[in-house]
Amino acid sequence: MKKIVVEGHRGYCAKYPENTLISYAAAMDLGVDAFEFDVWLTSDKVPVLMHDGNALRTCGVDVHVRDLTLEEVKKLDACYEAKFGDQYKNMDIRVPTLEETLALAAEKRPDIWYGVEIKEYTEETVDLTMELLNKYGVFDRCYFYAFDGNTLKYIKEKYNGRTMGYPDVAMKVMIENGYDYYDEIGLSMKFVRSELCPFYVAKRMPVHMYCADTEEDVRLCIEKGADLITANDPVPLMRVLGRIE
Repeated sequence: MKKIVVEGHRGYCAKYPENTLISYAAAMDLGVDAFEFDVWLTSDKVPVLMHDGNALRTCGVDVHVRDLTLEEVKKLDACYEAKFGDQYKNMDIRVPTLEETLALAAEKRPDIWYGVEIKEYTEETVDLTMELLNKYGVFDRCYFYAFDGNTLKYIKEKYNGRTMGYPDVAMKVMIENGYDYYDEIGLSMKFVRSELCPFYVAKRMPVHMYCADTEEDVRLCIEKGADLITANDPVPLMRVLGRIE
């Protein structure tokens, strides 16, 4: 079997509040090769990590991080009560900055790779993200993701980042000749299970498949030719790969 990269989705988000330091730490302790996160900017232009941008789902407050200063973002409780109930309440779990996450990884797992999902489709978001990745010397260990073709084009043309886009029908914005700016392609399990999967695999780019959280799904991804598999719960994935008992 070829080596498959194991990526923790938003850290280890099946067991811990997503896009938080506790989630990334748990993923690294588990032994993943990479973890994925989502980047937005605060109103005072600090890259922070949250999937939705709006804090309602994970923090219980209906406000967008782009409308808050970093100081205000840090008052949010990122315990994801809607999913985990009281399990992580009163544990001072906060929305992390990108820099806090990179510092944690530098201490715990200096070999880790990063799936950098740009969620706010501005050149400023990309530039400030790249500044920090270069500060910590990890740019060459990053995959750059976006559902926006212009963002991928900008990353490729300005920084020559290692980009991964999605099928044209899944993109929020697909530009002319958009695939020319992909190094790799990402397929959700919906695509992996569909008759369209061979069409995208035939583009002969490395294929990321997400999110495979059961051994059955993992085996399907391997059968379909995955090079990287993302999981909310990496345990079944790592078990099938023989990396944990």
